[in-house]
Amino acid sequence: MREQWHDGNHFSLLPTADCFVPVLFEAIDHAKDSILIELYLVEDGEMGERFFTALTHAVTRGVDVRLLIDACGSWSLSDQSKQRLVDAGVSLREFNVLTLRHLGRFISRDHRKLIVIDGHTAFTGGFGVNDQFLRSWFEVAVRITGPCVDDWIRLFNRVWRSRRTQDFATGARRRGDAAAVMPSPMRCEGHMVGRAVWGQGYRYQAIRRSLQHQVGTARERIWICTPYFVPTRTLRRQLRRAARRGVDVRLLLAARDHDHPSVRYAGQRFFTRLLRSGVRIFEFQPSFIHAKFSLCDGWSTVGSCNFDHWSLQWNLEANQEIDDPDFATELGSLFEHCFDQCHEISAARWATRSRRQRLREWGYGVMDALITRLR
Repeated sequence: MREQWHDGNHFSLLPTADCFVPVLFEAIDHAKDSILIELYLVEDGEMGERFFTALTHAVTRGVDVRLLIDACGSWSLSDQSKQRLVDAGVSLREFNVLTLRHLGRFISRDHRKLIVIDGHTAFTGGFGVNDQFLRSWFEVAVRITGPCVDDWIRLFNRVWRSRRTQDFATGARRRGDAAAVMPSPMRCEGHMVGRAVWGQGYRYQAIRRSLQHQVGTARERIWICTPYFVPTRTLRRQLRRAARRGVDVRLLLAARDHDHPSVRYAGQRFFTRLLRSGVRIFEFQPSFIHAKFSLCDGWSTVGSCNFDHWSLQWNLEANQEIDDPDFATELGSLFEHCFDQCHEISAARWATRSRRQRLREWGYGVMDALITRLR
């Protein structure tokens, strides 16, 4: 399938778990026909218990519940919880389970975040089923209704029915062994234009190509939020060129409160040239910012894709792109709110950073360069 723009959608921005979680559980609790879920991270805990209970209750109402999790991202989810879901009637599959026969494939993960309710309402963003999303991580999601939901259903069906997924109950890897859930599009009031874009590592890079196009043609602003900033050489060059031609280029990044500090250090080795070119770099202070969203003039994107080699080179990723001035204004306001809670890194201060910091950048940068050569 290829990405197409669709009119007649409605997109609702859901910043922070306080906005997103209640809306999500309300949608699950009112589902009547089907619930499709594709997540990288699912864990036991308070959020997990609420999630599992909501799904089992949906099954008792006769809802077809399909849960697709990544075998690596959800490695800590207990077999007891998985069996509980299966016993309740939830169809559970795992993506890319580690086997000795296919060790080389293990690096590719399903990093998408997708929930579709009754074929007409979808949610995507950077979320997972994890207590940290409730308490200590800053997250953003988007609620989708309209023709774009069709594409999200097709993305789910494609992975669900592939040989890279394994049924938890039987261990079977059978292509096309279950009927696909059919789209049930709904035209909404208004004319919000959008499209679902996806990536499949180095095999298919629509997300990367789309972002590079937007950055290369932006005239007013390029604001990017990502927790993992290790961009490609092409994107770094485009950001510097945009800043030099007068575009307001800003990066909203995670600060010291980071779940993968090595990734942060690897990305910081690019700060000097970016700052010299006029790119502004902000580090979010209140908590770990796990959200992934960007704004280039009137174009917006929200989804699962980070700016690191895992997302751009190996993982399955998916974003919702939106071409709507009102949504862009709302997302811009969210950016401004976040910038107000950031520490901005200046070129002068960055030039005086410690030798220890420089050594970390070099060491983790070497590791990153080696990892990028893997296929």
